[in-house]
Amino acid sequence: MEKLLLLSCCAPCSCGVIEKLARQGRTFTVLFYNPNIDTESEYQKRLAENKRVCARFGVPFAQLPYEPEVWQNAVKGLEAEPERGKRCSVCFGLRLARAARYAKENGFTVFSSVLGISRHKDLAQVNEQALQAAQKEGIPYDLTNWRKGGTEQVKTVLMRDMQIYNQTYCGCPYSHRTKNNS
Repeated sequence: MEKLLLLSCCAPCSCGVIEKLARQGRTFTVLFYNPNIDTESEYQKRLAENKRVCARFGVPFAQLPYEPEVWQNAVKGLEAEPERGKRCSVCFGLRLARAARYAKENGFTVFSSVLGISRHKDLAQVNEQALQAAQKEGIPYDLTNWRKGGTEQVKTVLMRDMQIYNQTYCGCPYSHRTKNNS
């Protein structure tokens, strides 16, 4: 039987996927591992919203420690990279590698993520990093394009109905800076 681990970056990106998988009766757990989030208060808001969405649909939720220093060390020297640049590849790679390891260590048969669901992210870039993590850990990555299949419409309704906190940047301090300066 398939047991899926779904890496979530935030409730807005994941709520439609969570609803769809729950409605399909899939066996899955949502994992929150986001060391890229720039402040503890922002991290806590996103964590709480992810937990709330999972609770609404009766979906198991797991979280890994908030490790901003690990993320900062990984992207050191890439601070000036544009969105969708090398910094994003490193960020995705770090988070997906940790999700793959967690999946393998905890008896999951496959993992996936919503990191590429936003139109602001490059899905091919996410998938490339995911496949590398999958190969290294020896666990398959589900390449489902979560942008398709009606999840955007479900997301919009859920965000409105649940009044989900909707941040305006991916979480990293460099994307926040870019957003504020554009």
